[in-house]
Amino acid sequence: MKAIKYDQYGPASVLDLREVPRPEPGRGELLVRVAASAVTTADWRLRASAFPGGLWLPGRLMTGLRRPRKNILGGAFAGEVVALGEGAETEGFSVGDPVFGFSGFGAHAEYLAMPASGAVVKRPEALSPAEAASLPFGGLSALVFLRDVAKVQPGHRVLIVGATGAVGALAVQIARALGAEVTGVSSTPNLGLARELGAQHVIDYRTESIAETGRRFDVVFDTVGALDFAAARGVLAAGGVFAPLNFGLREMAQALFNPLRRDARLALAVSGDRKADLEELAGLVASGNLRPVVDQVYPLAEARAAHLAVESRHRRGTVLLAMPD
Repeated sequence: MKAIKYDQYGPASVLDLREVPRPEPGRGELLVRVAASAVTTADWRLRASAFPGGLWLPGRLMTGLRRPRKNILGGAFAGEVVALGEGAETEGFSVGDPVFGFSGFGAHAEYLAMPASGAVVKRPEALSPAEAASLPFGGLSALVFLRDVAKVQPGHRVLIVGATGAVGALAVQIARALGAEVTGVSSTPNLGLARELGAQHVIDYRTESIAETGRRFDVVFDTVGALDFAAARGVLAAGGVFAPLNFGLREMAQALFNPLRRDARLALAVSGDRKADLEELAGLVASGNLRPVVDQVYPLAEARAAHLAVESRHRRGTVLLAMPD
């Protein structure tokens, strides 16, 4: 099968299209023929070893000190089940099922083996493979951070920084589905999209300062690493929550003093990849409260270009790779 591999950390040029052995499903695993997979900021950071905020060494210890241990990137995918390992049928899957999910690694390839009990569910009929593959990374992050970390409630005023990116475009919709009043921060060309997605208010970061709007928020969800805790505290209401998707050692140290603060709280977390949360995303799609936002779809052979598009940090939704027919 064809796959995108990298044997060393570095720029997008370290990525190569290669022929590799097709995986075989082990006990309790599915073999999925991948139709589309997302290229995310996580893929870029892993490939470039661009871990934020002083986390380079911990990141390398997890992923490989001198070279990557897992050299096929890609977590979010959509495709079709083509084989079942022993016992996998107990999870309710059959050969031929269209599925989507999050595998962590290995999805930038024509085939993927992963646990049937993992973060993989049947794909809603209303979604194409590309649309479905655009949901898991941004959708799971947004759902977990807004629902579980920030504990958004109906009527909460929520500020989403990076409101039209891979995470932000879904976060705007999920916050609205949770009953929040949403303000989206984006650039001039993307303000219309932020409104289309459900933001009642928008801020153009190129011409406006969040602090100078005079608004206060119950939750600030920063999806792009544009704010620090001091800046977020300046626009949070009493008891408000700052939830940064990207954080480093400074934020980890600040979080230790959270119990001493009463004006605002810094909430750090890493989103999990749970089957139940994917099912909730599928339910939001079915109810009309969530729609995918696809930026560009590149052929698998153009993975380098896809990585450069993600690394630019200026996207309207999710960048995807399409597998060969």
